[in-house]
Order: sequence, then structure tokens, then C-alpha cells
Amino acid sequence: MQRINARRRPTPEEEGVSLRDLVAPLFRQNRILIITLVASFVVLVPLGLLFLYKYRSQMGILVNHERVDSPVTTGVPNQTITEQIAVAEEEINSEAELLLSRDILEKVVIANHLQDRGFSLSNLVPGHDESYRIAQAVKTLARKIKVRPSTKANIIDVSYSSHDPKLSYAVLNSLAGFYLEKHAEVHRPQGSYEFFAAQTNSYKEALDDSEAKLRTFVQTSGGAAPDVERADLDQQLTTSIGQLHATQQAIAADEMRIRNDQAQMKTIAPRITTQLSSAPPDMLLQNLGTALLAAETKRTQLLLKYDPSYPLVKEADDEVAQAKAAFEKAENTKYVTEATNMDPTYELLREESAKTQSDLAAQKASLAANEASINNLQSKMSDLAEKNLDLTDLARDQKTNEDNYLLYLAKREQARSSEALDKTKIENVDIAIPPTIPVLPIMSPVMVVLLAFVVAAFLSIMTAFAFDHFDSSFHSPAEVVDMLGIPVVVPMSKKTA
Repeated sequence: MQRINARRRPTPEEEGVSLRDLVAPLFRQNRILIITLVASFVVLVPLGLLFLYKYRSQMGILVNHERVDSPVTTGVPNQTITEQIAVAEEEINSEAELLLSRDILEKVVIANHLQDRGFSLSNLVPGHDESYRIAQAVKTLARKIKVRPSTKANIIDVSYSSHDPKLSYAVLNSLAGFYLEKHAEVHRPQGSYEFFAAQTNSYKEALDDSEAKLRTFVQTSGGAAPDVERADLDQQLTTSIGQLHATQQAIAADEMRIRNDQAQMKTIAPRITTQLSSAPPDMLLQNLGTALLAAETKRTQLLLKYDPSYPLVKEADDEVAQAKAAFEKAENTKYVTEATNMDPTYELLREESAKTQSDLAAQKASLAANEASINNLQSKMSDLAEKNLDLTDLARDQKTNEDNYLLYLAKREQARSSEALDKTKIENVDIAIPPTIPVLPIMSPVMVVLLAFVVAAFLSIMTAFAFDHFDSSFHSPAEVVDMLGIPVVVPMSKKTA
């Protein structure tokens, strides 16, 4: 028992492990080592060439805020904000997720015919049509495309590897194009340009219609500005009303003047005596004296012949008596000569009255004409007021349509500019590092073979150590002493035995 305990306490020389002890299992399991090495190498070389001998194309997408579009509204266009805004991590992650969206990958698959590349056992299963193969290709593409957002920069690294360098480039190039289209579609309302273009055309037609109505109204109304014409008529109406009042006052004054003149004319004689003279009637007295003498001569002659009582004598007496009476009356009579002329005051009043009556007739005619003119002006002003209202309505409609047309025209140009910028890739994202056709593979064939050999050697060594560890036979005298506790007199090799 004491001997066994002594053996279990190794000496300092036995505590050290030499290189021979480490590689001894490899020599003991050399067959397993060689078989595993060759088999692993044969398997790993094709796998390495299949998975590592590829051409990788890369691109970098820059996320920034260089251009911030103003909101697409019907208000007055605002200026575009040019202030630099920091990019949040969520935005970068959102763009990374957008890159791997199914619709974009499906477009990439169809554009590069990835569904027809490669071989899969599922293609032999009946019932798997084109859509199924496209879905499988999309799934494979999503696994092969590597999207890595940078933590210290606003760049998203995208890579794709394949055995064909042109295919790697084509996949990333089409992915970049479809991604930018999708980005513009997501971040900009669809159809904004078409909407504003339709509204612009609609208001342009309305503007043309309102202008045509306004032009027709101006041509048919006979005046280009009813308000100006109405102001001129208003001035004329004011003048006519003033003239009407003046005429009424003149008529009243003339009527009063006529009445006054007529009253004065009644108190004044139309004519006055200008010369008065008197003279006896000499010719009459002479004629009457001759007649008296003749009557007396006739009586005397009759008395010579006849008796005084004779009728002829009496008749002659009567004639003498009448002649005497007439002569006496003529002696008492005097001729008065009176010269008269028109009274100047009366004549002045008459002339003034006549002139005033003439003026009164003219004033009354002027009054009637003024009243007719005022009525005509008022009627015209009423018509012009209605025309002015119609013109104001037409002008307001024309102005409203013009404002709307100019507003939507500006909005249409804004939307067109934004869409043009989107089409030229001037957006919040840009392909900072465009994809290129790779020239060198990810790993050269020599490196693939070396890596396969290293991995095969590592696997073979691990396999040899594993087999040696689980081998139940003794490999050295020390193992016999440790396991069985009996001394080994003479160790013999298995080959020697």
C-alpha cells in the first residue's frame, strides 16, 4: 500500500509534459489522422471553392438631409429649407429595412432572371410555377444580400456575392435603382404633379371662360368701365339737377316779375298828352253865315211875292231860324287840338313783361328738357349700376380664377421640380459608393486550398486526439502504473511483440 502511494506522487521530472507526449497520439492514430486529413481536404476544397470563390460587389448608400421639400399643400409655396438636419439612427435603420423589402427584391429577381439561375430539387416538383421560383429566388436573395448600417457614419453598406462578377454588379445596380424609386414613392405623395396639373388645367379653362365672358360683356355693354361712365353721368346728373333748380328759380322769378309788371301796367295809362291847342271854327262860321244870308235873301224875295202867312214864307222863316241857331252855336264852339304819345313807363313795363313772358316760355321748355334729361340720366345710371355689378362679379370671378390658376401653376412647377430632382437622384438618400464589377474574387483558389488544408489538418488532429482519448488500450508504462498500480518490468512495443 505504501508503494502505491509512492507511485501516485510524481517526481518533478514526471510532472513536465514533453512535445513527444503531445504528438504521441498523432503517431498512434496516424491512420485516422491521414484518412481524416485527406477526406476533409477533398470535401473542403470544393466547398471552399463553392462558398468562398465568389465575386463580391459593394455599394454605399448615404442618408442625409441636404434637401427638405416644402409640404405639398394648396397654400402659397414656401421656400425650401436648406438647413442641415441630423440623421437619426431610426432613419438609417428604416432605409436598411426598405432595401430588403419584398417588392424591391422581387423586382431585382425578375430584372436579373435570378429565378432561372441555379438548380434546386424543388424545381422538379410538379406544381411549382414561375411565381414559386420567384418567391424562392427572393428568399435566397434576401439571405445573400448583406446590409450593414454604419454606426459612426450615415452610410449603409450593401454587398452581394456570386460566382459571376457581372451578376454581382447587376444585382446591386438594379437594387440601387429600385430602392431609389421606392424611396421616392414612400417619401413623396403619389400623383402630386398629376393632381396639380389637372387642377391647373381646370382653373385655366375657368380663367379662359371668365375672360371670355368679361370680354363679351365689355363688347356688348358699349363701355369698358361702367363705374367710370357712371361717375361721369353722376357729374352730369349733378349739373343737370343744379340747372333744374336754377331754372325753377328763374321761372318763379319770371312769373313774379310778370305779375308785378301787369299790376303796374293797370295803374298806368298806355298813352299821355304831349301837345294841346284850341281855335274857333272860322270855316264853319263862314259857311253858316253864307247859309243864313241865303235863307234871309230867299225869305225877302218870297215876302215880295207872297204874304207872310204863306207856307213858302213860313218855310223860309224856319230855315232862317235854323241858320241863326247854327250860327250862334258855331260862334260858341272852339276847336281844341290835342297830341298824345305812348307812356314810356307803360311801354317799358310792357316790353319787360313781353320779354319776361318769352323768357318764361324758354325757362319752362328748359325745365321740361332738364327733367327729361335727369330722368334719362337716372335711368342710364341705374343700368350702369347693374352693369357695374355684373362687371364686378365677372371681374371677381376672373381674379379668383386667375389667383387659383397662378397658385396651382406654381404648385405644379414645384411638384414637377421635386419629381425631377427625385428622378435625378437628388434626394435625402444617394448612392455615395456606386456598385462596380468586381475583378478579384473574395478569396483566390490558392487561398481556398490553403484554408481547406488548414481546416482539414485541424479536423484530422482533433479526430486523432479524440480517437486516442477513447482508445481503451495502454499506450505507455506510466499508464499501466497509474491505472493498475503494478510496476512494469520491461515495456514492449506492439509492433515488436
